[in-house]
Amino acid sequence: MTGKDCEGRMERAYKLGFRFEREYGSCPQCVFAAVSEVLGMDGCETFKAIDGLAGGLARSGNGTCGALSGGVAAISRRYGREEFPNLGERERCMTLAKKLHDKFMAEYGSILCKDIQTKILGRSYNFWDPKDREEFDRAGGHTDKCPDVVGKAAKWTVEILLGELE
Repeated sequence: MTGKDCEGRMERAYKLGFRFEREYGSCPQCVFAAVSEVLGMDGCETFKAIDGLAGGLARSGNGTCGALSGGVAAISRRYGREEFPNLGERERCMTLAKKLHDKFMAEYGSILCKDIQTKILGRSYNFWDPKDREEFDRAGGHTDKCPDVVGKAAKWTVEILLGELE
């Protein structure tokens, strides 16, 4: 695979992730769907299973960014173990997931949803408070801020997975 092909796939993943988050929401699902589409992976059960991870786990903001969770789900879909006690490619999975984690740390200084919100929006929001959700939307949360985070997560995940294929 050429560098140009990799870059093209990474850019396509970014655009798909951005669009999916903007149109449909659920950051983990949007990253997973973008990566899956670009790399030709299946994963309907995984897609469904990760919806509750959105908004830092059940929209709490207190957990891991859903975009990171979606990227790790895509990595795990490819390299995670399939059953107990078989370890399969578990170490490879962990190494690749850590690479994605490190990209989030470098870009945002944290992997927590509320911290990333503060970095990109100037404050964090309570998604269970209707007024706060409106303010989040007015601040660009679903227009360009979180879609950019999702796009980057999809791009980085594709970059990491393609790097393993080479």
